[in-house]
Amino acid sequence: MTQELKPGITHKMERETTEDMSAQKVYPHVPNVYATRAMVGHIEEVCADMVLPFLKDGEQTVGTGMTFKHMAATPLGMKVHYSAKLIKVDGPKLAFEVEGFDEVDKIGEATHFRYIINAEKFNSQVAKKAGKKA
Repeated sequence: MTQELKPGITHKMERETTEDMSAQKVYPHVPNVYATRAMVGHIEEVCADMVLPFLKDGEQTVGTGMTFKHMAATPLGMKVHYSAKLIKVDGPKLAFEVEGFDEVDKIGEATHFRYIINAEKFNSQVAKKAGKKA
């Protein structure tokens, strides 16, 4: 990671919700609205995208946790947008505050945690773990 990665950095993104983001893709007996799983993915995306320009060659980030509220339903086809702010940098440990909105309401908020990894080392460890599968 570069020296410029400091608390206070912000990033935004917007997405149009699609049928692939429906809660019914996970479980058919729920409303056909923008799914919590999609929101969580978008929260991860806005944070990972924010730090990408600050990573050195061979570095990536992984999500390590989230405190999260899904506060309002969003009809499919409506746009959602997320605003993220980096609030803490502790070596490779990163913390973000994120808010999400659709075209009408605030739909979610989260504190998200990511960790900067060496991709080659991480992928090697994952491959070793996969090799232990019985």
